[in-house]
Amino acid sequence: MNDAQGAVSTVAIHSVSSGCAGCKTDPDSELALAFAFQPIVDVAAGLAYAHEALVRGPQGEPAGTVLGKVSEANRYHFDQRCRTTAIAQAAQLGLQGFLSINFMPNAVYRPEACIRSTFEAAEKHDFPIERIIFETVEGEDIISRPHLVDIFRAYKRFGFQTAIDDFGAGYSGLTLLADFQPDIIKLDMDLVRGVDTDSVRQRIVCGVLAICRDLGIRVIAEGIETKGERDFFTANDVRLMQGYFFAKPAFAAVPMLNAESFAA
Repeated sequence: MNDAQGAVSTVAIHSVSSGCAGCKTDPDSELALAFAFQPIVDVAAGLAYAHEALVRGPQGEPAGTVLGKVSEANRYHFDQRCRTTAIAQAAQLGLQGFLSINFMPNAVYRPEACIRSTFEAAEKHDFPIERIIFETVEGEDIISRPHLVDIFRAYKRFGFQTAIDDFGAGYSGLTLLADFQPDIIKLDMDLVRGVDTDSVRQRIVCGVLAICRDLGIRVIAEGIETKGERDFFTANDVRLMQGYFFAKPAFAAVPMLNAESFAA
């Protein structure tokens, strides 16, 4: 962490002294969780660019067993625990590259206050904040767009990278891009699936790629399962991809990449 980022983190931590309603409630001790990690690969380099932290139960139980216990009353503490646990486990595993953490916008009351535990966890585990990506899904049922934009802008000021997940599945993704340009968008897997043989998907995807090139936004194609899908995106200058074709998530471990997935 450089001096400027350290200064920002210090300001962020001390700015929560007034707190907010969610920050002052007691945590739910029953929300035990752990993480599986799935790589986001740089196909051109043949390496993992980042790893996405995917929530699981403490013994590797499916995400639904944990998410089913999240309510409005404990959502803030669940979101906070996800961030701090993901950072702690990534550091323990010696994870290289970026760490992508999913966050819940409707659990963020004030970005500058709710980010405190993230900074503290990064400092405690010596994990550089510039290697953290915060990603979320933009959708009508999740949060108002102005609040999401405010969160993203705050996280960018703090030195984190930002990403919109499942782009193309939300109700107003292009409108969101008009208000805020994240570092990364992750193309929804329903657009990726079978794109190499579907001319309609190809036209839609190529249109999104052109917009992102013009706006300086990197694209991750998620849900890659076949060589044909990989080759379509490679031919269209997308080098960041994620999916079972490269590696499945590994519980409490950094998975090995499938070397054959990079072969011509």
